[in-house]
Amino acid sequence: MQKGSPIKLWNSDQLPKDWFCRQQVDQKAQAELEFNVKAIINNIRVEGDKALLDYAQKFDKVHLTASTLKVNPQEIKEAYLKVTKEQIIAIEFIKRRVSIFQKQLLNQTNLRVFNEGIMIQTLLQPLESVGCYVPGGQAAYPSTVVMTALVAKIANVPRIVLCSPSDSEGHMNPLVLIAADICGITEIYKIGGAQAIAALAYGTETIAPVRKIVGPGSKYVTTAKVLVSQDTAIDMPAGPSEVLILADQYADARLIAYDMISQAEHGTDSVCALITPSQKLAQTVQAWLTQLVSTTPRAEKVSASLSNYGFIITCTDIEEAVKLTNQFAAEHLEVMTNDAKKLSERLIAGLILIGPYSPVALSDYASGTNHVLPTGGFAQSFSGLSVLDFMRRVSTVECSREGLEKVCTQIKVLTDTEDLPNHSKAIEARFQ
Repeated sequence: MQKGSPIKLWNSDQLPKDWFCRQQVDQKAQAELEFNVKAIINNIRVEGDKALLDYAQKFDKVHLTASTLKVNPQEIKEAYLKVTKEQIIAIEFIKRRVSIFQKQLLNQTNLRVFNEGIMIQTLLQPLESVGCYVPGGQAAYPSTVVMTALVAKIANVPRIVLCSPSDSEGHMNPLVLIAADICGITEIYKIGGAQAIAALAYGTETIAPVRKIVGPGSKYVTTAKVLVSQDTAIDMPAGPSEVLILADQYADARLIAYDMISQAEHGTDSVCALITPSQKLAQTVQAWLTQLVSTTPRAEKVSASLSNYGFIITCTDIEEAVKLTNQFAAEHLEVMTNDAKKLSERLIAGLILIGPYSPVALSDYASGTNHVLPTGGFAQSFSGLSVLDFMRRVSTVECSREGLEKVCTQIKVLTDTEDLPNHSKAIEARFQ
């Protein structure tokens, strides 16, 4: 590593075997985390509201009652007095952008297939209820309200519940409240952490359970979502935020450095990485990081993130770079190569951003795509949150007499093969 540099630099032939593992799992710490989260979930299931209120006091230092768990209309009115007109306009802007993309996606899923007398149609039915978790604490995330609750609204989910922790005075972040109001969400609770996930999954005296839980959160929230997924559907496992940049010698090293720093400010456990076949680009990006980090806002957090989980890998050629990129399967993947659009068709990631004018910041706030994405390599099997995650896909089949008659012979061969004779008899009975 270059002296004074906040990030690791590896050659591809010198990679640690576990280089693609975001964090070294401390088995003892993980077991303790799961034990503690299970205890929270069990307490919510047994004691309901009482446990919720106790955990709010313990973790958020706030005294709530069963009557103040839910946000009331007056609190939403007061929230508008605490924000600027520009902030409201920005939330309305991101709502419009997300709505356009998600509505178009929904319109593309109406499928009808007619094949020799058999009509198949796919129907989309909204889930009866969903719970949207919005992180709180050190920062406010009104954009996450839009990415979760609004998308559920577009899917026509009749009951949408939003949970986010309050401050020690019992006030939820005003921007989160306003985003919920702009998105038409009225059932909002001042609870966070694993206890919120448990309440959404199993219900309490005040909060009725939901069919599915979505949204990002801390390791406690993520662990709780995984644990309750045996009983309640969830969107995906999601851990610390990630950006991986695949770039060649034509890329702008300064822009790459800025994009990595922007991702690093999410938290000290964020992953920020570059994979490139250009040794010169790798060294230049490393130099830019060293230069920028010392004077960047939130420098301490950024430096810790880059030092702990940041890396640059130099490869022998672009093919090796593609292979390593797909092995990592990042949440956000920026492609800054001479043939970025064509190359992107071969890549695996939660979201792929093509070219120098498509940074993660764009997708987080203005592109209309969803920023609730799979992390930790789960992009190999999960997709980003969309309107389809709030729907059930149901196929209908309508067959004519002629259509059924055409397939009788093949059905009988297969039912005899699988020793299910009554299946074919059910077909034959229709022609007797």
